[in-house]
Amino acid sequence: MRRLPILAALFALAVAAPAAAQVKHVGAPTAPIAKAVVVPPGYTTVYVSGITPQPSSAGPPPVFGDTKAQTISVLTQIQDILKAEGLTMGDVVMMRVLLVGDPAKEGKMDFAGMMEGYKMFFGTAEQPNKPARITSQVAALVAPQLLVEIEVQAVKKP
Repeated sequence: MRRLPILAALFALAVAAPAAAQVKHVGAPTAPIAKAVVVPPGYTTVYVSGITPQPSSAGPPPVFGDTKAQTISVLTQIQDILKAEGLTMGDVVMMRVLLVGDPAKEGKMDFAGMMEGYKMFFGTAEQPNKPARITSQVAALVAPQLLVEIEVQAVKKP
């Protein structure tokens, strides 16, 4: 009769859910992005499509601002999308940034302007996580005034 409680206890231990492993951000703490992000099994992945900025004035033509302003607009929209799904910017594990050459910068992408906006959302005291990321210059986006498009993948703990 003593075996039954012992077997029941062993069974309970065997089926108990293991503690959820944490997402691992690989890279120097001072770097603006992670070299890699390791996501353990069981996490839900949320894919956010390429988001472009909202105009700061309705125009005509609509005004979208410089690269920094557009980056802030895009990341604010992404933050709202993630919040609606129960996630935060700290859950972003991968980011793809597309920048159009800025006419005010002789057709070169404004990487510094993008980074100014980016650093408002990532690697801060309030939100220290940084995603893995790629930033590329492209010839054009869907509207001639657009300088920034960003897509992200975020993960949610099981």
